[in-house]
Amino acid sequence: MSISSSPSSYDRYKSTKQEVIRNTMNFHRSIWGDQFLTFDKRKDHACEEQRAKELKEKVRKELAITDLIELTQHVKLLELIDAVQRLGVAYHFEEEIEECLKYIYAKYGDQWISNNDLQSTSLWFRLLRQQGFGISSGIFNKYKNTNGDFMESLRDDVRGMLSLYEAAHMRVEGEEVLNEALNFTTYHLGNIVENYMFNNDTSLEAQIHQALQQPLRKRLPRLEALRYIPIYQHEDSHNEALLMLAKLDFNMLQELHQKELSQISKWWKDLDVSYKIPYVRDRIVEGYFWILAVYFEPQHSDARIFLMKACNLVTILDDTYDNYGTYEELEVLTQAVQKWSRSCLDILPEYMKVIYQELLDVHKEAEDLLEKKGKAYRSYYTKEMVKEYTQNLLIEAKWAKEGYIPTVEEHMSVAQVTVAYGLIIAKCYVHGDDSVTEDTFKWVSTYPPLVKASCLISRLMNDIATHKEEQERNHVASSVECYMKQYGVSEEQTRDLFLKQVEDCWKIINQESLRPTDVPRPLLIPPINLARVCDVLYKRGDDYGHAGKEMIHYINSLLVDPISM
Repeated sequence: MSISSSPSSYDRYKSTKQEVIRNTMNFHRSIWGDQFLTFDKRKDHACEEQRAKELKEKVRKELAITDLIELTQHVKLLELIDAVQRLGVAYHFEEEIEECLKYIYAKYGDQWISNNDLQSTSLWFRLLRQQGFGISSGIFNKYKNTNGDFMESLRDDVRGMLSLYEAAHMRVEGEEVLNEALNFTTYHLGNIVENYMFNNDTSLEAQIHQALQQPLRKRLPRLEALRYIPIYQHEDSHNEALLMLAKLDFNMLQELHQKELSQISKWWKDLDVSYKIPYVRDRIVEGYFWILAVYFEPQHSDARIFLMKACNLVTILDDTYDNYGTYEELEVLTQAVQKWSRSCLDILPEYMKVIYQELLDVHKEAEDLLEKKGKAYRSYYTKEMVKEYTQNLLIEAKWAKEGYIPTVEEHMSVAQVTVAYGLIIAKCYVHGDDSVTEDTFKWVSTYPPLVKASCLISRLMNDIATHKEEQERNHVASSVECYMKQYGVSEEQTRDLFLKQVEDCWKIINQESLRPTDVPRPLLIPPINLARVCDVLYKRGDDYGHAGKEMIHYINSLLVDPISM
């Protein structure tokens, strides 16, 4: 689409702008105020870095695979890797973890030899699957009786059942033994929780509660570290160097994240959104939580800054198309985005000039950096996806204007794009290392199964959480309304079906994470973490638009309160 392809759009906008009746929703202002605008660096930063370096070397030595002969040593190694990952410091030891798990895979293949140990068998299976090794789930058939059911005696092994429950979430399509394992463990763990059958083991009780609410596969690494540090600390067998490293590393990263959020908050304040485009959701802090969910490691600092600016522009565009702009104005904006030229500023309404100017500036800033590295092609692909995004937003605006409820198929073909996850995943790679190539962007732009599954999880969980509020205004029909109308079912039935589809999407994510993968393994992390963050933001409602107590607690814990050493 170009400006010349629809010459009447601007004329229609000019002829109607005097009698505009807008569909607006007044979102509440940020609950955080200017809390994160300033940042004070701690004085003992250099000492902390030196201490962390020493602790990392101690842990690194323990991840060595030399002279490991006995099975018990291999079990201890798996337990150490599990702790390293759950404590949030695995990014320091990626090579060591890969070598350890390669060694375990080469030694045991599909047959873990600890036949009677459900806990270690499940841990072995989960860690190898997480690392992309396609080991067979058939090993769990040995825990079944002659009738093909899981043995009732497993109920007495609570830690083993918890470990099996977590392993079962690595299932792919067609793995009936893992589907059965998940049903079996969910039922019995729930029964144990309900009847307080813990023998005063409060740590195990807490872990089961948390697992039933959210399995490890769906947990965000940063929140899992926050949750697991106090649990690990009270385990008699904990590694003191690893525990100290986890606490120190958490606090050092928190300081970096505070600095970044301060920088982004200043950018947002300079935009003067509350005055120039007051209809936009002021969710800069919640937005940073979202981006932190994707990438928390220090090497991704530049990526986070760019993602925060780019993703807040996505929010601005979303609110403009479905909450404020008239259809005629949106046509003009869409055409301007297709042309991607400052010459289009003159044809835009005043409030849209701010949006369009910042859209160009943020991408130009990234483009200038990329050109110096010989990677300008990355900017080209992300701009093309922004164009596709606005074109599809305009389709939804047209549906809303006409009161049209599309078929589920029509809706999903557009919603896959307007949920913006494909665009955000592409932007995650803009400042990536040399593992990112032009083929990476071509891969994302075709919406392969992994990307599509992440998009669908976001769309379905978002719509379940927000559709009632959205329908109070003249919003485009959500997937919930489309499905209810097309199939004549209730809202509750639709919700249950959508939640099943979300679980099916996780099976696809698991399948696409197995080796060999379409792109280098580190590039799988953004779509996986973007799916995970939906389980936090939308499970209890809309925690992005209306942060509840739990979300406020998460943000304070991650970005305000350091962990006590």
